[in-house]
Amino acid sequence: MSSPPTAPPAPPEAPAQPPRRPGGGRAVLAVLRNAWRGLTSMRTALVLLFLLALASLPGALLPQRSLNQQLVDQYFADYPRLAPLLDKIGAFEIFATPWFAAIYLLLMISLVGCLTPRSLEYLRAMRQKPVATPRNLARMPHHAEGVVDGASDEVLARVRGLLKGWRRAEREEAGGRSVSAERGFLRETGNLVFHVSLVGLLVGIAVGKLFGYEGQVIVLANGGQFCNTSILGYDSFRPGLRVDGTELDPFCLEVGSFTAEYLPNGQPEQYTAQLGYQTADDVRSGDTATWRPDTLSVNHPLRLDGERVYLLNHGYAPRFTVTWPDGQQRTGEIQWQPVDATTYLSQGATKFERPGIADDATRQKSSIAITGLFAPTSSGGQVVTSTFPDLLAPEAAIDVLRGDLGLDDGRGQSIFSVDQAKVDSGELVRVARENLVPGQEITLDDGTRVRFDDVTQWVALQVSHDPGQVTVLVFAILVLLGLGLSLSVKRRRFWVRVVPAGEDADGRPRSRVELGGLARTDRAGYGEEFDRLRAELLGPAAATTATTATTGTTGTTAPPAPASQRQDGGD
Repeated sequence: MSSPPTAPPAPPEAPAQPPRRPGGGRAVLAVLRNAWRGLTSMRTALVLLFLLALASLPGALLPQRSLNQQLVDQYFADYPRLAPLLDKIGAFEIFATPWFAAIYLLLMISLVGCLTPRSLEYLRAMRQKPVATPRNLARMPHHAEGVVDGASDEVLARVRGLLKGWRRAEREEAGGRSVSAERGFLRETGNLVFHVSLVGLLVGIAVGKLFGYEGQVIVLANGGQFCNTSILGYDSFRPGLRVDGTELDPFCLEVGSFTAEYLPNGQPEQYTAQLGYQTADDVRSGDTATWRPDTLSVNHPLRLDGERVYLLNHGYAPRFTVTWPDGQQRTGEIQWQPVDATTYLSQGATKFERPGIADDATRQKSSIAITGLFAPTSSGGQVVTSTFPDLLAPEAAIDVLRGDLGLDDGRGQSIFSVDQAKVDSGELVRVARENLVPGQEITLDDGTRVRFDDVTQWVALQVSHDPGQVTVLVFAILVLLGLGLSLSVKRRRFWVRVVPAGEDADGRPRSRVELGGLARTDRAGYGEEFDRLRAELLGPAAATTATTATTGTTGTTAPPAPASQRQDGGD
């Protein structure tokens, strides 16, 4: 016998291949996709919003350089160890720090990424019909059923009348018909308007930061003028990121009288300045004689040509006249800096160069500076201090310095003080010290006379240009409206199923009506509305068969609907 044929040997099994990893490009795309999904999630947006609020706290609790440099300097003096550490992280200029801008930018990207698909989904939902009636309405949080007189068409006509103003849809079902209705869609509209307006608000603020600017300038009262033609006219200027200061809208101001009103304890009650102003058209036309009158006060700015002019503060400018032995005179009037905000005790320096001297070395040696303290209401005595901020008993305690002021050496110096290095080196020497009231004068050793003439007040003005202010105002109003809608409107759904129930003893048709209700959001108040609709359709006698899972009305209490069933009647 021949042996059965043997099967050919099986080929050797191929070694198991390790799973292929995606290429480098696909891996990068996967990382970017996951990062985008994480950034544009609502959770991330809420976290960034919380971080933005948290990062803004130092701006409210700590003094900011952009608002009050004096308070910042005082903070450094009070906390010499803590202040430098806070300054390293930008705590005194929070809103200009890179990390605050990064949070701001990430929040805007996150909100845009969240709201774009949500807006499209909302627009699609507005065109859709209400969801179909669930099969088992007894599992809804609000439910009722009963038999009523009338054919199905008659009952449905009553349903349509009761549900005017509801978004509804009618559908044919096995053995009957159903109506699906929903109301409160404005809640989602308000929610969407709130978030979109929040983005618009951020955009408006960003436009203001990019194309706006702020400048502060001190102008003497009783005829002092300022023109917004160049940044050189400002004492300080903070331009936006896209502003170079070459295209400012021209306008001019002339400060007339200034009045400061104080309470008996010295607290300011009101500042008022009488202004004259010329618009950009007046300046371009060359009309320099016409001034439009206006009254400027705190929190009541002057608005013109897209700018706002605010009255910030005021102070005093003592006027001195120096008469040299040869009869040459010079009068100086410049603002002195308040060192006490409650009594307006001020310090400063009024500087003079001797006229008629051609030799630079001689002119430098004969220059004069008047420095010291000025008290609007002097306490009297040898040590002058101020007891009240108003100009009741002015007195100046001055030092007269003579020598080289360093005005022509090419280096900048403060208008409120002299160069201390010149004093230390002996190039600037004190030649007199005296307390003077207006009208008094002193004579120096070389015959030069220094007279304290009078005091003029100055006002500190701020010019603000913010092209995004209208945008911010509009979207701020929309934020409030959207928030009001989302909090006040209740979204709810209502279903009616009508099935013929034969005839009564008199041969009249009857219908079985089943009702179901679901509050999409907070159910507060929806039970009363459902009871009203139920009573209108089923009558008061149907209350014995009604069930409400949440309020426990008369009848058998239905168990809470599971999530899957609620979803059938929900989104």
